[in-house]
Amino acid sequence: MKSQYTIEDLSSHLFWDVDKNAIDFVNSKEQIISKVLELGMLKDWNIVKHVYGLETIKNTALQLRSIDDVTLAFLSNLFEIDKTNFRCYKLKQSNPNSWNY
Repeated sequence: MKSQYTIEDLSSHLFWDVDKNAIDFVNSKEQIISKVLELGMLKDWNIVKHVYGLETIKNTALQLRSIDDVTLAFLSNLFEIDKTNFRCYKLKQSNPNSWNY
């Protein structure tokens, strides 16, 4: 992991709800990757890709409990992995809501 970046380098809207001093690239990997995937800008994606690498992003994304449908489609295409292999997809299928019908 390459860590020449700090949390301040990411877009400020990503972590408006938490204390930025409590977040770092080592201990908050899942939280950072999740927020950047769903809400980040291109510069945020490039920073996360540089810091963690695609393999770490892929392995983390596969285990996330929640990813929106557009991000899931993007990740599925990017990593050439079927959507059904993502944890969030399996959880969504086991807990359908009435809006999906």
